[in-house]
Amino acid sequence: MFKAADLPDTLPVFPLPGALLLPRARLPLHIFEPRYLAMLDDCLKSRNRLIGMVQPLPHADKELHNIGCAGRVTQFSETEDGRYMITLSGVSRFRILKEENGFQSYRKCLVEWRDFDRDLGLHEEDAGFNRPDFLTLLKKYFDAQSLSTDWDALKEADNEMLINSLAMLLELQVEDKQALLEAKALSDRRKILTTLLEFSLLSGDAEDRMQ
Repeated sequence: MFKAADLPDTLPVFPLPGALLLPRARLPLHIFEPRYLAMLDDCLKSRNRLIGMVQPLPHADKELHNIGCAGRVTQFSETEDGRYMITLSGVSRFRILKEENGFQSYRKCLVEWRDFDRDLGLHEEDAGFNRPDFLTLLKKYFDAQSLSTDWDALKEADNEMLINSLAMLLELQVEDKQALLEAKALSDRRKILTTLLEFSLLSGDAEDRMQ
């Protein structure tokens, strides 16, 4: 487990719209662009093996959201044609202070971690979570979107894994993903996710009435 003192001042960042990583969650990635292959190569040589996932600002050339989440490379495998399949395990969110110039082909940023101390804990609780009501809402959403899932696995997942996995996996707008990332606590993330599911269902109902 990482301690605050273990977190670096600079971080290679991987801008990827719609890709959300959260603390204590896992994100599989397919690395094939030369600059990100170089980033991975340097990352694997480092002591902490951290990569910062951050979302680009919509409709802005090279601008990034200022909050992302760092993940440690915990699994990787190379394909015969030189691509990599890796897994990032979420460690902590960070705030970008400025982008650093350098000779590397990928982007690197000066970051701070001080607002995200809770990310380094073992897990986070949500005492106000009404799980049966949430699963009922989720079932309606999946039915409306014609999605399928392993409901037994969802029912067995703990509250943090359930909320964070859905936040990462559901197809949502970049700004919605960013709002879920920036939520101060798990309870806030759950409330935002619930609102997004309810809004989607209401929007669908409105569209049906208009047809």
